[in-house]
Amino acid sequence: MTVGTVEGTEEDEGTEGGRIQDPVSSPAPPSVASSASVLSTMRLFGRMVKFSHTVFALPFALAAAAIAARGHGITAAQVLAILVAMAGARTAAMGFNRIVDRRIDARNPRTAGREIPAGKVSLMSAALLTSASAAIFVAAAASLGRLCLALSPVVLALILGYSFTKRFTWLCHLFLGLAIGIAPAGAWLAVRGELGAPALWLVAAVTTWIGGFDILYALSDREFDRTAGIHSIPARFGVPASLVISAVLHVATALALLAAGLAAGLGAIYFLGVAVVAAIFVYEHSIVRPSDLSRLDVAFFNLNGYVSVAYFAATLAQVLVG
Repeated sequence: MTVGTVEGTEEDEGTEGGRIQDPVSSPAPPSVASSASVLSTMRLFGRMVKFSHTVFALPFALAAAAIAARGHGITAAQVLAILVAMAGARTAAMGFNRIVDRRIDARNPRTAGREIPAGKVSLMSAALLTSASAAIFVAAAASLGRLCLALSPVVLALILGYSFTKRFTWLCHLFLGLAIGIAPAGAWLAVRGELGAPALWLVAAVTTWIGGFDILYALSDREFDRTAGIHSIPARFGVPASLVISAVLHVATALALLAAGLAAGLGAIYFLGVAVVAAIFVYEHSIVRPSDLSRLDVAFFNLNGYVSVAYFAATLAQVLVG
């Protein structure tokens, strides 16, 4: 990795040896160069683990915590610990995935530019980030109670183990969904110390939601997956069937969200939010057709980001209103 320097923007009127000093050639102060290096490294690691994609699962975990807190209460320390645990778990999972998949990524034209195969991040650096993130997750889980701490190895096994599933089953999309879908259950446990029916319905909702849009994401790699021996629903069943399976999973998501609201005794604002989520699903599947996959990025990134944010906003509003 190279460290960028910060160029001056103001003219230096000092002289040295009778000549005006060149402000561009003057080295940046050590503190500035060090800060630039740290920020550059953080951005690089953030791109490697797609930290911005935390928006997919985090709102559902926070929604579960908000529902669980009704009549029970929640502290700022608990919310902070849930946020830290989510960030640590997800970063560990993505870092491990990038390590395990580095040779596959190097062979795939779409992913060859990722940080490890491109040589932008060393294998040792990725391993250190993954290990540190896992340790942060365990520490955050410990702060949330003995049960959360006891279950943290199980969670790590699940979220790290997902990376191997595409090597032997086309159900890998649902394994990914479950790995992310346990987040609401973890948040519920952190608040209540026990599981409830709404949390289990949210696990089902997130599992089918993530599984459904991961199938859409895998459509762009279906030909490579076939030649490389990678298992996926698009590689196994083709484009039309994959779109149908994805749509069925998203119908299941909407039904599970409805069931979660009924189990928790939530009101009209919550169900309006679920209706918005369902409408987004309808639009998402209307813009991706077997003959036209040009809008996959919109369906994957933008719309699914709206799903999680809309759901959390409606849930929080319902909890606050009562």
